[in-house]
Amino acid sequence: MEQVTVEVPDGTLTALRFGTGPRIAVAAHGITASGMAYLSVARQLPEEWSLIALDLRGRGGSNELPGPYGMTRHAEDICAAAEQFGQGHPVALVGQSMGAYAALRAAARQPELFSRLILVDGGLPLPVPADADPDAVLAATLGPALARLKDTFASEEAYVDFFRAHPALAAEWTDDMAAYVRYDATGEPGAIRSRVNGAAVAEDGRDLLVNGASFGEDLVKLTVPTVLLHARRGMFGQEPGMLPAPLVAHWRERAPHVVTELVDANHYTILMTDGPAAVIARHLTAE
Repeated sequence: MEQVTVEVPDGTLTALRFGTGPRIAVAAHGITASGMAYLSVARQLPEEWSLIALDLRGRGGSNELPGPYGMTRHAEDICAAAEQFGQGHPVALVGQSMGAYAALRAAARQPELFSRLILVDGGLPLPVPADADPDAVLAATLGPALARLKDTFASEEAYVDFFRAHPALAAEWTDDMAAYVRYDATGEPGAIRSRVNGAAVAEDGRDLLVNGASFGEDLVKLTVPTVLLHARRGMFGQEPGMLPAPLVAHWRERAPHVVTELVDANHYTILMTDGPAAVIARHLTAE
């Protein structure tokens, strides 16, 4: 793994490069994650490939890049990475959870930059009642995550143990997950905390809720070959998944050019354990 930078108009975005091969894939992570979430996927790639796993602005090594945030801004950063590392050739693109929405927007806006798109448990408009208060929905869905970003921990190991107890991770805990958590940790002993910018998370979450219809428009207009991999189980390891079967079926009808595949995993293990990661890698590198 090598830390690299992506030049963007207002500074530099941090990314993690896995591998040294000439064929390039760019990866976008979830709403409170980082490029280190792609460790397992990177391991599954053939040696002629390199994975450029971005730390999206507000996260990881890019946590001090300013807003505005939102999927269009993240898509612009993804496109900058594709241009920089593709060097005139289309690159493969993968996004998980929130990163799937940002990747979708990038592929819809600048399809010439991408050879294929893999959406991992994200990218479909989330059904929100028309009369719902977005801020109330945001508090209900992202409240625990935003609260965790304000917490401090006695040590890096205590922070790792906090994640290890998560119901979606505990039964399938791996060294990759521990490395991911350690990468996110910052601060002095006695006050270890996440590097994620809470304001970025709140702004991005609101964008996903308020502008859901725009992601449907992106799906319908896609011209890049696209695969949606959706997990059988959700964010707490339970069924149904974050993208339930009726929602997937609805968008399969509206966007029949998007191939869908159900993966026996939860919202996190679909990316961070070897078996599902191999499925992602297979689709990412398909001819």
